[in-house]
Amino acid sequence: MNQLETNRLKLRQWLPSDYAPFAELNADPKVMEYFPNTLSETESNAYAKKMETIISNQDWGFWAVELKTTNSFIGFVGLHQADVELPFSPCVEIGWRLSKKYWNNGYATEAARAALKFAFEILNLKEVVSFTSLKNQRSEAVMQRLNMINTNQNFQHPKLPIGHQLREHVLYKITS
Repeated sequence: MNQLETNRLKLRQWLPSDYAPFAELNADPKVMEYFPNTLSETESNAYAKKMETIISNQDWGFWAVELKTTNSFIGFVGLHQADVELPFSPCVEIGWRLSKKYWNNGYATEAARAALKFAFEILNLKEVVSFTSLKNQRSEAVMQRLNMINTNQNFQHPKLPIGHQLREHVLYKITS
C-alpha cells in the first residue's frame, strides 16, 4: 500500500475510525456548499468504502488524510480516474475534501503536492486534471497554488441537471 507523507500529513488507506468524522464533514453544509447536497451517514459510509476499495485494488486513489501531530482524520486528498464521461475523458483527476476546522492551514495544497508527485513519478502520468463548480473559488485557489493551468474550457458537469446553479465547471490541468 502506498502511503504518502508530507511534513505534517499522512495520506493513507481508509480506516474504520475515519468513517464517523468523514460522515460529519459530508453533513456540513459549508463543506458541501459546491456539491448538489450533503450526504447522509449511509451515503458517506458507502463513499468511504468505495474509496477504500479502489485503493485496495489499485494501490492509489482518494487517500484518507491524517494530521501527524494528533493522528486525526481531516478529510481526503488524492487521485481518481473519473467514473463519469466528461468532455476530456479518460482522465485522472486530483481532488480534496477537508473538514472545515482544518481549512486555511495549507493542508489541501500540501497533500495535493504529494499526490501530484506520486502521479508523475510513480504512475508516470503525463497529465492530471482538476475541476470544480465555477462558484468554488477556494478549490480553484488550491489549483492555482499547485501551478495548475486554467484550460479556459469550462464544461457542463453531466451529473448535474441542466440549469443547476453548480453545473458549469472550470477545468484545470498540470502536465509532467
